[in-house]
Amino acid sequence: MQLSGLAPGDWVTVQARFTPQAAFLVAADGRTRTYAEGEQRITRLARALRQLGIGRGDRVALLAVDSPEYVEVLLACMKLGATYVALNFRLSPAEIRTVLAASGAQVIFHSARYQEIVDGCRLRDAIQFESGYEEFLAGGPDGGELPAVTNDDDILSISFTSGTTGTPKGVLQSQRMIKAITQSGVLELGLRPGDLIYSGAPLFHAAGFGHVLYGVARGGASVIMPQWDADLALSWLGSGRVRHATLVPSMIIQLLEHPELAEADFSGLRSIMYGGAPMPTSVVRRMADVFGCDLHNGFGAGTEAGGQLVLRPEDHRRALAGDEWLLGTIGRPAFGCDVRLLDPDGAEVPDGAVGVIASRGDTVMSGYLDRPDLTARAVRDGWFVAGDLAWKDQEGFLHLAGRADEMIIRGGENVYPVEIEDVLGGHAAVAEIAVVGEPDPHWGQVVTAVVALRDGHGTPSAAEVKEHCRGRLASYKVPQRIVVVANFPRNPAGKIDKLRLRELLAEGRIS
Repeated sequence: MQLSGLAPGDWVTVQARFTPQAAFLVAADGRTRTYAEGEQRITRLARALRQLGIGRGDRVALLAVDSPEYVEVLLACMKLGATYVALNFRLSPAEIRTVLAASGAQVIFHSARYQEIVDGCRLRDAIQFESGYEEFLAGGPDGGELPAVTNDDDILSISFTSGTTGTPKGVLQSQRMIKAITQSGVLELGLRPGDLIYSGAPLFHAAGFGHVLYGVARGGASVIMPQWDADLALSWLGSGRVRHATLVPSMIIQLLEHPELAEADFSGLRSIMYGGAPMPTSVVRRMADVFGCDLHNGFGAGTEAGGQLVLRPEDHRRALAGDEWLLGTIGRPAFGCDVRLLDPDGAEVPDGAVGVIASRGDTVMSGYLDRPDLTARAVRDGWFVAGDLAWKDQEGFLHLAGRADEMIIRGGENVYPVEIEDVLGGHAAVAEIAVVGEPDPHWGQVVTAVVALRDGHGTPSAAEVKEHCRGRLASYKVPQRIVVVANFPRNPAGKIDKLRLRELLAEGRIS
């Protein structure tokens, strides 16, 4: 399918015209909706919304767990040129109300479990998925195809960032941006018509609905589960039906440690995309052994700039054949993305020097909602600058050095947590790790490693840690403290929330 010149709001229409009986959405219990059924329902829903007064530029919010009906709302908005605001249900009620008010949405679709929150908001209309959705949809008049009325400059989505480093910001995502991200994803993953896709990210997250759009653009189908569930995910991935999955490291570790792993059939899997947090080399090797499929490591500011970098399957095969250092990189630019590493003055740094990652292309956002000041700081002459630090080797692979706001300064030396996480993550006892700086009266900051242990392993001693790091890390980078936790605080994407982790350490709530 040619994406340029074709609005995302028309993608289901095109698939329904040529492959009406092909699977479109598959619920967790296996119920399948075809493209013909999806087109009929989305078009009717769009007409029902139009009767409600929703049109181009109007904002429609969603506060719900994932479902096929959630997807229908998003795609109906795309037809009308309405802007959807997919809210993070993991925020507190007060935070949700604040974000919802900032979005300017007057209509909301929501799950019953969030009824009390919705009741406390000033909204013109509220449609509950469980009790009011089908009746609302049925009120839309019949008719033929309903062409999308959008152009590439239209803002189709306002996506609020997870807020792990401050107040959530409303990211303005244009039709051009959504089309470009979809095209890049389809090409990088090599998706084919009829492929069944699963993403562990929720639909309010860029990787959640983004993967549904990959499937729609290519004529594939998506498995939609209400929320992440390791048992359900294993049953689907091990069913032989799913061709591609996208998962964060914590999800992969849960699957690899699942007691029923040996009974799963992964022969249908062609590829897995992972990312969002450092992945120990030992886990990548086990993924290759257990799943037996192509591996992609994706890196990027998905909400604001899509996928920026990718370590491709051929890079993984080379790494597992001997060049293991490649697994410590975040790859090279993804399709349609240009990347530079900049110093504090905005000049490009030489190979080997650490700089902030900047990217440009159609995948970059249009800006932040009502925040021209933040937009001007983040997007400079078309280049998006997020604050992620990296250095480039002579083969063009980028090595993540962390985030500028996570860098630890110990006795005047810059320490990049990701380097330590990569080394200690390979320790036999460590399942997951996050390295942070803690205040110290002598050094300014010291290195602390917070770890979750593998079953059957005890906390590594200081001597063990030093021995494991010997020859791989400078002495000042070796953690002075190891803290064991059962569970990490996480943001909505499943990433470890280091801001909250530092707060818990400072409050003495973990030690």
